[in-house]
Amino acid sequence: MTTTNNNTVVATPAASSTNAWLIDLVLLGALWGASFLFMRIGAAEFGALPTAAVRVAIAALFLLPIALLRGQGPSLAKHWKASLAVGVFNSGMPFALFCFALLTINTGLAAVLNATTPMFGALVAWAWFRERPNGSRIVGLVIGFTGVAMLASRSAGLHAGASGNAALWAVLACLGACLCYGISASATRRHLTGVPALTTATGSQIGATLFLALPAIWLWPAQMPSLRAWGALLALGIACTGVAYILFFRLIERAGPARALTVTFLVPVFALFYGAVFLGENITQWMLICAVVIVCGVALSTGIVKLGGARKPAA
Repeated sequence: MTTTNNNTVVATPAASSTNAWLIDLVLLGALWGASFLFMRIGAAEFGALPTAAVRVAIAALFLLPIALLRGQGPSLAKHWKASLAVGVFNSGMPFALFCFALLTINTGLAAVLNATTPMFGALVAWAWFRERPNGSRIVGLVIGFTGVAMLASRSAGLHAGASGNAALWAVLACLGACLCYGISASATRRHLTGVPALTTATGSQIGATLFLALPAIWLWPAQMPSLRAWGALLALGIACTGVAYILFFRLIERAGPARALTVTFLVPVFALFYGAVFLGENITQWMLICAVVIVCGVALSTGIVKLGGARKPAA
């Protein structure tokens, strides 16, 4: 891999190999798995919308000086419309929806639902790019959404005192967030292909900040949140958003949106581990069963795994 003066990644044979993007994939999974932990801590004191707004604002403040120091000001100015719009769907709306959901459900359950993102990505690509799924992918979509229905049918992963209706709204919020991610991946592919990852990440966080600013001010908590909550949002904004989105957009550039979205296979693993260790959350057998069903559906719907079929004999 080589890098030009404007930090555009130029693929070489080594960079285009599987090993090159797998490192970014694992690191991104670890960072986004931790994001559910920090979102839950922050949302408990800030509320859903202020948590999401502070997260993207910190990320924007972290990324903007880096982008300018690396000479990407002209690139930001050139692609500002597309990157701001993408920011609404890849950060503003989904972060707010997940923060809302985490007021009711545990981090592990939210992360398992987050694993449906590649399925929504496949559906959006079908509608947007006319990439019609084959038989295996259609079966995968059915299996994946069956797993979601199984997960939503029981109260596993709810906070103490949460009602079934609240759980339903939380699940729908998570699925809405995943749909937003699918839209943003295809929008990035259509409008920002070839744009440096740092430019896209910075512009998108600025767009998300502008989108959430007024609602966050309106709903700002009356009591000042604790240092623990502020610390969670700092980690959320810098590591789990600023650094993570550079990795995410670089993955889209290197491996394509479908492969980039497979990071959601890893996110639940890290999120379940963090939740159990740091929050004492209970990992139920039903959650694990549903997670396996969803992951199988995602693997089929994204083409990573294909149903066996008869091969034509060699000539």
